[in-house]
Amino acid sequence: MPSFDIVSQVDRQEIDNAINQARKEISQRYDFKDTHTTVDLEKDEIGINSVDDFKVKAAVEVLLEKLARRQVPLKSLVHGNIEPAGGGRAKQTLTVQQGISAEKARDIVKRIKEHKLKVQAQIQGDQVRVSGKKRDDLQAVMAMLKQHDFGLPLQFINFRD
Repeated sequence: MPSFDIVSQVDRQEIDNAINQARKEISQRYDFKDTHTTVDLEKDEIGINSVDDFKVKAAVEVLLEKLARRQVPLKSLVHGNIEPAGGGRAKQTLTVQQGISAEKARDIVKRIKEHKLKVQAQIQGDQVRVSGKKRDDLQAVMAMLKQHDFGLPLQFINFRD
C-alpha cells in the first residue's frame, strides 16, 4: 500500500552556516561598529544581543537574509520579544521549530479527512503518515496540503509504492 510521511524538519548545518555568515557580516558592517553584537546558537534557540532594539532588529534582518539565501524555511522560526538585557543592552530569542506538534498534526489529519479522499492519516510522534490504495490520492493530499498554510514548513518524505 503506497504511503508517505509529512514532517517539518530544518537542516541544522545550514542554520549553523547562516549564523556564521551573519556573524561575519555584522563584524564587518560600519553600522555595527563598537556595538559588540552577538548571534549565538544553543540547541534550538538563536540568541541575538546588541546595544539597543534597533541594532537587534537589524541583526535579525541580516540573519533572516542569510537563512533565506541558504533555503532554510523562515516559517520554522518563532520570534520572541525584544527584551532588555543587562548593562542597558537588548536581546531577542528566535526559536527553531523541529517536528510537528500534536495540535498541528490533528489539524493536518482533520484537513485530510475533510477532503474525503480514500486515504488514512496517522499521527506518529512528530510526523504524520498518510497511506492509501492509489498513488493519485496521495498526490492529491500533497497538493492540498501545499495550498494550505499551517504556520510551519512541511516536507513529504518516504514516499513508497
